[in-house]
Amino acid sequence: MKILIIEDDIFLAQTIKRSLEACCFNVDMVHDGKSGSYIARTNKYKIILLDLVLPEKDGVTVCKEIRAEGITCPILVVSTQSEIPDKIAMLKIGADDYITKPFNMEELIARINVLTKRPYEILEDVMVLDDIVIDTNTQTVTKDGHDLYLTRREYMLLSCFARNEGRIITRGRILEEVWDRDASPFTNTIETHIRNLRKKIESKDKRMIYTINGRGYRLNKP
Repeated sequence: MKILIIEDDIFLAQTIKRSLEACCFNVDMVHDGKSGSYIARTNKYKIILLDLVLPEKDGVTVCKEIRAEGITCPILVVSTQSEIPDKIAMLKIGADDYITKPFNMEELIARINVLTKRPYEILEDVMVLDDIVIDTNTQTVTKDGHDLYLTRREYMLLSCFARNEGRIITRGRILEEVWDRDASPFTNTIETHIRNLRKKIESKDKRMIYTINGRGYRLNKP
């Protein structure tokens, strides 16, 4: 799940980013309203965390610009402004929820989970790939009933493949879903992580991740 944080308090933004990444979210962050508005309108995010008091362009303007582009992903306002009229005003222009600083990180994550569970989405708690079981609630993976250690990035990569089983996933889409926007599309980081993941989930007689030359990758159950 890809999240955008628009927050001028760099320390707070980094704290939120680390907490969300520990929960296997993929996080981008920017620190001014002008950049935040542009990035939100030119990239796809599952949810946007938006501060109201920002340099160059305030959060109200950013929210309006995002909605004016027809972008419907949830916007969670994170602000020191705690007055009821402020909250109502943001909800009226398109924000989906509002949390006041300081806040509890567990509450923030809970609100993100609620906002991103759309009625039309089918989100499986457990995904099964032959002898591999992915539990998205606990973010654990087992193979043949035994715990399988994956790095955070490997877990996100495997989950991405599992959600798209049988379909070709382009390199660009993998970068978008598993890495943040600062990742270079010209590095071999995807290939390195896929190679390491293959070593952990495949065997000589059981291949799962296939390279589709010139198109991307595909995961098939053995």
